[in-house]
Amino acid sequence: MGSKITIEPVTRIEGHAKVTIHVDDAGKVTQARMHVNEFRGFEKFCEGRMFFEMPQITPRICGICPVSHHLTAAKACDAVLGVTIPRPAALIRELMHMGQYIQSHSMHFFHLAGPDLVFGFDAPPEQRNVLGIVQANPELAMKAVWLRKFGQEIIAKTAGRRIHGNGAVPGGVNKVITPSEREEMLKGIPTALSHLSEGIAIIRAWAEANQSTVEEFANFDSGYLGLVQPDGALELYDGRLRLVGKKGEVLEEQRDPADYLSFIGEKVEPWSYLKFPFYKALGYPEGSYRVGPLARLNVASRITTPQAHQEWERYRSVKHGEPITGSLYYHYARLIEAVYAVERAEQILADPDILSNDLLAESDHYNEQGVGCIEAPRGTLLHHYWVDRDGKLTGVNLIVATGHNNISMNRAVQSVAERYVDGSHLTEGMLNRVEAAIRCYDPCLSCSTHAIGRMPLAVELHGPNGLLQRVER
Repeated sequence: MGSKITIEPVTRIEGHAKVTIHVDDAGKVTQARMHVNEFRGFEKFCEGRMFFEMPQITPRICGICPVSHHLTAAKACDAVLGVTIPRPAALIRELMHMGQYIQSHSMHFFHLAGPDLVFGFDAPPEQRNVLGIVQANPELAMKAVWLRKFGQEIIAKTAGRRIHGNGAVPGGVNKVITPSEREEMLKGIPTALSHLSEGIAIIRAWAEANQSTVEEFANFDSGYLGLVQPDGALELYDGRLRLVGKKGEVLEEQRDPADYLSFIGEKVEPWSYLKFPFYKALGYPEGSYRVGPLARLNVASRITTPQAHQEWERYRSVKHGEPITGSLYYHYARLIEAVYAVERAEQILADPDILSNDLLAESDHYNEQGVGCIEAPRGTLLHHYWVDRDGKLTGVNLIVATGHNNISMNRAVQSVAERYVDGSHLTEGMLNRVEAAIRCYDPCLSCSTHAIGRMPLAVELHGPNGLLQRVER
């Protein structure tokens, strides 16, 4: 007959999910799935709003990722207007984006994933959390808090406030950077780089000491998608899409994000509210691909800032140029990107245009649709808006990073469950490893749950003698 093991909720992630693991009579895993069991219909209820409201509406999807949605929505609105924003406005937006990377990547590595690395997957749950980190190494914990604070201060100075800012508007930005704000941000750069160097030393030492675990834990082939610059360098704010295959072969090169529908499809499964994107040329589920830090560092041919590029070369050397496939490498890649974000922020702040007040491009017409794309900390984020002649939204499509990773997260859950879970001798550490496979991807489930088609709803009316009527909608 077998049995079912349920992990609910999955901990140390944003949003609500559960995992079900089916085992046979001998305790061997036969199936494992991650179920996203929350539903939020932002795509649908944005219809009928004016397109220029979207930079303020979509950040409310999530309190962790508001900057990513804010900027992607603004870029989609730029496309609706048919404008190229002034260079100073683009610099301010990118600086805001770097602040988001610094705070988001730091929080995930030190506070969410860190407890597993510091204490081990089998440590008791009462220790394996952020408070455990504070007790074990208060100095490291405070450095992590400082990094997040630094990133949020950059966001506040560019977006107007730390969460749900309004700095980006269709056609540009609405806030200048003052010389004093610029100097204040620059002062924090050396400290940020120093703290991140400590984090990199931690993950590098851990990976070397646990090499067998790193290589066998949720390690599988897939495709990889991310934005790159014209020469293939890492790009987080702008650029075009590159998709590479299992061996690093280029499948799609320099694709305009506006053409995403020509090569990305979406599948719906009855057991999750989260859609399953896939590469159309290979079909579903063979066309699975990953996004986010691991994918971006597999897709990129180089990094344009010195410290991040040096660490990227060290990181990539473990596979001699082939894609890095182990899910635990996401944590290492995440910190390399955080170093890039700090270095890139310094470059932007050193640019004279950052103090310019040439911040807005105007337009006297609307295009019928617009697509915005950005590399959110968790991966590629797409906003697609359709508008009528008055600028009212007639359709909205969002593909977020966690959605792109959905097939791969389920593959990671299945792989780790099969490798570590013994249903006949179950331990908490076995189940934590399954959760840790999901945490590698730093999913944001509030952002991701935008189902398509009809949502199943059944209403049952019961009387004294049993079921009287059942209505399905």
